[in-house]
Amino acid sequence: MVTVTEIAKNKIIELRAKDGLEGDLGVRVAVEGGGCSGLMYDLQFDGEQRPTDHIFEDKGIKVFVDKKSLLYLIGTELDFSDGLNGKGFQFKNPNASRTCGCGESFSV
Repeated sequence: MVTVTEIAKNKIIELRAKDGLEGDLGVRVAVEGGGCSGLMYDLQFDGEQRPTDHIFEDKGIKVFVDKKSLLYLIGTELDFSDGLNGKGFQFKNPNASRTCGCGESFSV
């Protein structure tokens, strides 16, 4: 399962409104090759289920994860920070053995 913190939920709702996006849009979380640690997170708005997707809903936010990415993301929490150490969505992934300084890439 992939979960969403209250702060991340509020930011997702704010960004959807700011971009004028309507409807039952959730977020798609995926893992792709790349980055300084070997794997990178990809996060974007999406409202369409693909045949191999797993769908989780937490705090009213739908999270779409493809079958391949799910292997890397089980138990991950999507958070948002706007503190001094950086602003943006953060992935608290218990499967990551190493993450880069920016938090956008990881390895298992």
